[in-house]
Amino acid sequence: MKKIYLDTNILIDLLSKREPFYEEAAELFSLADKNRIELSVSSLSIANTSYVLLHQMSSVQAKSILRKLRLIVKTLPLNDKIIGLALNDDTFSDFEDGLQYFTAIENYQNLIISRNLKDFKNSKLPVLTAKQFLETIE
Repeated sequence: MKKIYLDTNILIDLLSKREPFYEEAAELFSLADKNRIELSVSSLSIANTSYVLLHQMSSVQAKSILRKLRLIVKTLPLNDKIIGLALNDDTFSDFEDGLQYFTAIENYQNLIISRNLKDFKNSKLPVLTAKQFLETIE
């Protein structure tokens, strides 16, 4: 089963029903729910997504949504090694992108799905949009 690492923007697309990206994100999660793929996110992505959701809904609603999310995605740890790798690597100008990338690398993910492909242009892992990935499996 493919291990797919999701960038934070994909989570927000799904949970905020952000158009025009919601449908593609929902399809990814449907595949995971059917055990066709394994989705993973960083603990940082959970925190960042919570921050965005709290601007759209109550804390109770946001926590309920995040609890349901955790049933479908695996949350990967953000640890000292990953922080060190991101701080000492000059491949990524954006520190948060480096954290995402090294979380995926250190947890043996097969690919990254993001809407911001340019942020990962030097990635050693394949990086696709949700739409591009869905086209590969249909």
